[in-house]
Amino acid sequence: MSVEENPLLPMRALAQRLLTLEGRPQGATDDPVDEAVRVFEGLRVALARFAGSDGFASLVRRALALARADDPALRQVSVKANGSLEGLEQVTGDAVIAIVAQFLGLLVIFIGEPLTLRLVRDAWPDTSLDTEMEDTRSIA
Repeated sequence: MSVEENPLLPMRALAQRLLTLEGRPQGATDDPVDEAVRVFEGLRVALARFAGSDGFASLVRRALALARADDPALRQVSVKANGSLEGLEQVTGDAVIAIVAQFLGLLVIFIGEPLTLRLVRDAWPDTSLDTEMEDTRSIA
């Protein structure tokens, strides 16, 4: 499937990269729940300055709703008022990637890819993400 057929593909790659980055500093526990919590916290801090905490929580709720369409196991996951996710302990790593990818995809829709990548760079300033995004877009 090409990027044109699946526009979420670059966001899945970016989501996987962010989850991997968040798994490294804590001793690589390979716990997707802990990694997702840290990714969403980094995104919350970066986005709250731009859209406020209510805006962040709204995007997380919508991302979860979109991810649920592909993974019914996400029905047990809920979003707290502060935008944090509850109930992730029972889902797979793929489901976690799907939520993060949907969130990033929504950001791209609402504010564009350049600003989305800038917010991600603000949250992870020591990481180069542009090359990976370019590589993912070139998949045919």
